[in-house]
Amino acid sequence: MAKNTSLYFRIVEGRSLPAKDVSGTSDPYCIVKVDNEVVARTATVWKNLNPFWGEEYTLHLPMGFHSLSFYVMDEDTISHDDVIGKITLSKDVIGSQAKGLDNWVNLTRVDPDEEVQGEIHLGLELLKEAEKIRLRCEVFEARDLAPRDISGTSDPFARVIVNNRSADTSIIKKTRFPHWGETLELELQREELSEEATVTLEVWDWDMVGKNDFLGKVEIPFACLHKTPLLEGWFRLLPLGNNEDDAGGKLGALRLKVRLVEDRILPSMYYQPLIDLLVESVISPAEVEDSSTLTMLEEVTTVESRQDVSMTLVKIYLGQGLVVPFLDYLNTREVNHTTDPNTLFRSNSLASKAMEQFMKAVGMLYLHEVLKPTINRIFDDKKYIELDPCKIDLNRSRRISFKGAVSEAEVRDSSVEILQCYLSSVIESIVDSVDQCPPVMRVAFKQLHKRVEEQFSEPEYEDVKYLAISGFFFLRFFAPAILTPKLFHLRDQHADTRTSRTLLLLAKALQSVGNLGLQLGHGKEQWMVPLHPIILRSVASVKDFLDKLIDIDHDNVSEVPQRAIFQPSVTVKEGYLHKHKAEGPQLLSRFAFKKRYFWLTSETLSYAKTPDWQVRSSIPIHCVCAVERVDENAFQQQNVMQVITQDNDGQLHTMYIQCKNVNELNQWLSAIRKASIYNERMLPSFHPGAHRSGKWTCCLQAERIALGCSKTHSAVTLGDWSDPLDPDVETQTIYKQILHGRDKLRLKYLEMPASETSTKEEKRIKSAVHPDGAECSMQLQKSSRAVVERLLGVIMDLEQAHITFQCREKEEATGLILTP
Repeated sequence: MAKNTSLYFRIVEGRSLPAKDVSGTSDPYCIVKVDNEVVARTATVWKNLNPFWGEEYTLHLPMGFHSLSFYVMDEDTISHDDVIGKITLSKDVIGSQAKGLDNWVNLTRVDPDEEVQGEIHLGLELLKEAEKIRLRCEVFEARDLAPRDISGTSDPFARVIVNNRSADTSIIKKTRFPHWGETLELELQREELSEEATVTLEVWDWDMVGKNDFLGKVEIPFACLHKTPLLEGWFRLLPLGNNEDDAGGKLGALRLKVRLVEDRILPSMYYQPLIDLLVESVISPAEVEDSSTLTMLEEVTTVESRQDVSMTLVKIYLGQGLVVPFLDYLNTREVNHTTDPNTLFRSNSLASKAMEQFMKAVGMLYLHEVLKPTINRIFDDKKYIELDPCKIDLNRSRRISFKGAVSEAEVRDSSVEILQCYLSSVIESIVDSVDQCPPVMRVAFKQLHKRVEEQFSEPEYEDVKYLAISGFFFLRFFAPAILTPKLFHLRDQHADTRTSRTLLLLAKALQSVGNLGLQLGHGKEQWMVPLHPIILRSVASVKDFLDKLIDIDHDNVSEVPQRAIFQPSVTVKEGYLHKHKAEGPQLLSRFAFKKRYFWLTSETLSYAKTPDWQVRSSIPIHCVCAVERVDENAFQQQNVMQVITQDNDGQLHTMYIQCKNVNELNQWLSAIRKASIYNERMLPSFHPGAHRSGKWTCCLQAERIALGCSKTHSAVTLGDWSDPLDPDVETQTIYKQILHGRDKLRLKYLEMPASETSTKEEKRIKSAVHPDGAECSMQLQKSSRAVVERLLGVIMDLEQAHITFQCREKEEATGLILTP
């Protein structure tokens, strides 16, 4: 059984942080590490002891992890950044919270003896002879040790300890990946071999001046050696185990939200019956009002889980090539159940959430193309804009005029003019984007338009068919992206206070456009009135755009089963990076990286001097066999990654690429790993250094073709809208949701008398549609009962398969089944 681990965390805010600057404040930011590897850095909040970040991340970690750490730093423009404190959460602590952690947590001091990382390869054997007992310890190698020296490396040696006896290996200088290959022996007395006694192996960084630095330890009870006389393997290095001191809250606290999702994924064949039920719901429904697997799933979906379930369903049906019938099925039910057009899709139903997640899944690149130029312009302009008289601050508006003080009226007039310019730019980009919109989105909206027009065909409801589409397109897609561009990957950082206000006012105006101006003048915000004329002028062009948007032939849109959301030719990521110049004489590190523009599709990673350059160099994605970080000491440069490829002759080639910051590094690592996730020739190990001056800078091995000294992380990715489709993982999510609601379905449909199972709403709908409402209601009850019996049968089979595989894993772990 495969293992799937996803870690969600949100850094909300900090409070009562200590002042690190002479001004009596700090400039805090957070570094996030998973097992001592940096996975994220928040924005810096300048001059603030109670910063708000609101940044969230999702990580996919198939190999699992041990701990999640948050370091709060104070940024200094001249000297090194100061460490304020840290929070470390073990996987067990996070996993023990069924609904996740959501709390304030005090910062603790950073103790160097607790900052350990890496693993060591050992072999331990007890040699029992007639007169004496010897402990033989083979110290082979270590990997990914903590850097303790200013050069970014360490000078490690290992020491084996039993009671007061010890023996040391040799010192290997300037490496975090030492190869010892040494055997240490200790003579022991029989009384020292009690099962409570332990063998301790410590790793230290040797220093010529001052005391040695601790790098970690391994403790192995003699009880293990008695059971297994020869013990060999990789062991994780652990800290000394000093109790962390939260300093009584003197270092401040962070408010964190952390949630861990761990699943055991069965082989695909076990999920097929549930996929068949989901497919059957949308391709052969007898009547749209009849019960189905989807309707039962909606019944057991909670408000908190509906968004996750919706995105999961969208991905399942995208993978099956049935996302349009799926959305049409949900939307038809929603429309048929709506009597007042003013409430259409206003709730967070499964239909509305599915449409929202569908747009994010297939339309994110389209949204970037439409909005990014205007969003970047707003961030660059940093203009003070305010329409609300209660919030106008004349001290902030001095830059508007150089003629002295300005009045509130001048501020409002200037703000209206600037907002009109931004709004015109956004609307123009949208109405001109018909051909850029993904065809599958256009077909989904065409079906929605058709269903609404059928339900509300009266002349007074003429605008409802437009409002249904614009409600999703403008209110749930474009407006939220303008309001929070970082969450839609339009910007790397959150907006500052001034820019946030501009984005909020622009989003409000765009929402009014999406409502076709029908609600203007009815709200409390009468100070938005100066924008009403441009909003009303935009309505005609928006309607014309929506008519063109749905003018598409359904038959021309290919819907086939797929493994990726995007077509192979679509560019999923692009931008300027710095490529290492491998050819020619050895250059100084800072001159060895040349600026190049990169494009990534699911087929190639290509680059050129500029975006308009005619000649591009390309790497086929199917040749990629590893995408990994590079140690800082390899080139004396930060944020460098390597893309390792294999040619047809089996030769490995490495391209080194430098990113501008750690977040950009993680984004490119994740994007290329996702594109190459189905490659068959992925490497199990790699060199985190570079081969220079006849040796690897990481492990000091001379051979260029020497096996890698560190494990690869090819499946570790950031979770977002570009995640590859994985039907087994997605169906497992649906299985768990139904499993949690199984008792509710059983009680309602299988254990209660048939006459009581139909809800009042179902009876009302059936009575309104059919003259013989009672007979139809009985048929609905029988249909629902049959659907639930079949669905719960599939869920029971999946549950039994999980139990069987778990028992088999336990037996293998205890040695009852020998595995090759």
